[in-house]
Amino acid sequence: MKLNFIFSIFLSLTAVLGKAQRIDAENISFQILKEPTNAIEAQNRNFSVVVNSPYNITKENVVADSKANFQKSVDNYDQSVADAKLQHEERLKEYDLEVKKLQEKYKIESAEYGKLKTVEKIAMNAQPPVLRIPSRPQLNIPQKPVYNQPDLKDALIVDNKVLASQINIDGFSRGGSYIDISVNMERTNFQDNAGKSFANQPTKLVVKQNGTVKIDKTLFSDFEEIASSPTNEINLSVHEKNYLQKVINRINDILAENFAYSKIISTVKLENVKNKGDYDNLDKAYIYVTTNLKKMQAKPDYAPNKAAFENLNKGVEIWKSTLLKIDYNDKKAIYNGKIATYLYMNLIRLNLALGNKAEAEKYLNEMQEHLVDLKLSWDQNNELKALELKIYN
Repeated sequence: MKLNFIFSIFLSLTAVLGKAQRIDAENISFQILKEPTNAIEAQNRNFSVVVNSPYNITKENVVADSKANFQKSVDNYDQSVADAKLQHEERLKEYDLEVKKLQEKYKIESAEYGKLKTVEKIAMNAQPPVLRIPSRPQLNIPQKPVYNQPDLKDALIVDNKVLASQINIDGFSRGGSYIDISVNMERTNFQDNAGKSFANQPTKLVVKQNGTVKIDKTLFSDFEEIASSPTNEINLSVHEKNYLQKVINRINDILAENFAYSKIISTVKLENVKNKGDYDNLDKAYIYVTTNLKKMQAKPDYAPNKAAFENLNKGVEIWKSTLLKIDYNDKKAIYNGKIATYLYMNLIRLNLALGNKAEAEKYLNEMQEHLVDLKLSWDQNNELKALELKIYN
């Protein structure tokens, strides 16, 4: 009887273990040629750029500004010394008052201590007061200004022609007019807030395709944090240079997304549940996706790519249809929260890797609606945060 009972428990445990969901991960390397939003015929792939900005800074301007700032320091040196002496005198007055207060406090505490009997001192563990006088303030005279040549590597040397030369569309020739790019930008604006530095640089981007406006938007009009220190503690020239490059990079990204064919060489982590039987459809979906990813080539008009995409999407459709079967309230269900987690993560990762941020964001939003039920691990939470950053940046 006892043996039958033990055997029964063993069979039950075997059944439970048989249902356990083992999920493995694999890194899949692939390459694709991402098509632009607005595909342009090969004969019309040319562009022109006009930039209007307040920048007209040469090497000579930078050197002249450096010398002017040095001369200003020289002119203000005597006043700086006088201010330092005046501040020192004020600190001495404050010091003398503080010393007087400490001495009076010490005198009172010494008198109170002297009134205590030896037995009381022992019982109270009382220690004799100590007079601690702070160090006397020192006079710090500012050093005389010394001229140093400006570091031209960090200097902002730029004009409209230089800015226009930095704007480009891969695969297009410069000098034509089929794609007409107009950029109007302000100079970088800085402001302080709560001890931090913020900047913006309102930039108007207008792009016409054969005379028809395709892009019309204003970039970087909102202030964003650039440093955790106030503006008087940072190198504004370096930060302006970096911010200006950020604006140019964003313009180039927009142009690439709309007009350029881009080669994507990437690696994506995809997961699969390995149990046989209940999850054969998911294993089939995994094979569809991974084998067809590996077949793709970053070549224009490459016929096998079309078939590979179609077969890849068969696997994606299985993942999507399986999500509709999830029972978020039953951990023992065949399609439970654990299965939902790996499917959502696969869909987010895959769409990001293929450059489909909007689709990745869609599945991110769906997954976030079920986060309370999914109970992610520490690693899964961190990965989801990293994926979210990629989607929104």
